[in-house]
Amino acid sequence: MRLHLLALNPTDSVTLGFLPAAARLGLDVTLLTDQPVAHRRAYEKTVADGGKLPELSVLGCDVTDFREVIARISALGPAARPDAVLTNSDHLQPQAALAAAYFGLPGKDWRAALDTKNKALLRRRLAAAGADPVRSVELGPVDEPERLPARLEEADLPYPCVVKPREGVASEDVTLAEDAAALVRHCHDIRARRPGASLVVEEYLDGELHTLETLGDGGTLHVLGSFRTRLSPRPHFIEERLDLLPEPPQPHTEQVLAQLRALGVGFGVCHTEYVARGDRARLIEVNYRAIGDQCDIALADVLGIPLFEHVLRTHLGEPLPADLGARPDGRLRVEYVCADRGGTLEKAPPASDTERDGVRLVYRPLRGTGEAHPLHRTNRDYLGVIRATGTDQGRIDQAVEAFLAAQRWEIMS
Repeated sequence: MRLHLLALNPTDSVTLGFLPAAARLGLDVTLLTDQPVAHRRAYEKTVADGGKLPELSVLGCDVTDFREVIARISALGPAARPDAVLTNSDHLQPQAALAAAYFGLPGKDWRAALDTKNKALLRRRLAAAGADPVRSVELGPVDEPERLPARLEEADLPYPCVVKPREGVASEDVTLAEDAAALVRHCHDIRARRPGASLVVEEYLDGELHTLETLGDGGTLHVLGSFRTRLSPRPHFIEERLDLLPEPPQPHTEQVLAQLRALGVGFGVCHTEYVARGDRARLIEVNYRAIGDQCDIALADVLGIPLFEHVLRTHLGEPLPADLGARPDGRLRVEYVCADRGGTLEKAPPASDTERDGVRLVYRPLRGTGEAHPLHRTNRDYLGVIRATGTDQGRIDQAVEAFLAAQRWEIMS
């Protein structure tokens, strides 16, 4: 059977998650991407490091255009006809859904994929379904930021508020605006970096940030788990730490699931972020793909389930089991080491795997020594990631704190 996988830049979710799972399932894999050289390098490096990946055909394609994706796949002929088309990219969900539909394959509803990607459509779709509303205003590519304060007043949208790219990811250019002057300034700054971008301004949702991780086959919908997330200081929103909660919190989980159903989300894997305050859960965004930055790899490990294989089987048309067999007692903490300034990384610890007192601690560098980077104020500032798993949260926390205290990351400006 043949899997066609759409991707932009190489990610750990693809290279360390979906490709090894495809190898275990015996799938032939064609990867369509606008960055074929980068993917071939990532593939070669993973194989050189001992990773077990499938035979891979990497094809150049403008994967942002569903017409080009369909034409490229069709040109391969009947012998290479796909049995599944999918992506784990935020940017490519509608394209993959439309391509799967064109070839008559299982997949996500392209409307749901589009509505969850476009934050303005997301708010309108939820409002139309009668879900808990979040006040928002859209700024189109030709709209003037100076008119925004008046529009916010008309929409009864108070300060502070959050401005973000309408189709943004990874907290890039997501900023808290305390007043009208700051809002206009942030909009101009974002437009300078993203000419022609549409923006969304939303009410600031104060409360504890949680996630809900789900996996469905269009009928059965499993809750994989829920994380509590710690963010960087305002005005930015960088994820610094995630802790897997012992149980998905109620009534928040049922409220989030109801809103996902209203959006038509229920096929494949999904990562939803929401704010919990009292008994109320309010959606921030729905990412119709697996949680990233190695959290998906850690989640599969702590649950003891073949998560990536389940996702692939779902797109191949196989139903999910009624019980995934996940371990109920696993605990997980994911911690990111973030750069606090731009410059060259001069010193950092190497990759390591240790196990002590029932805690398995995995550290992986995300930036090599000698690399120079500006400060992005997104997850591109991550220097490394710590994944600690076990059954005792106290021991997990002690192991992470001891590791952080013993290591050094030095950046020269």
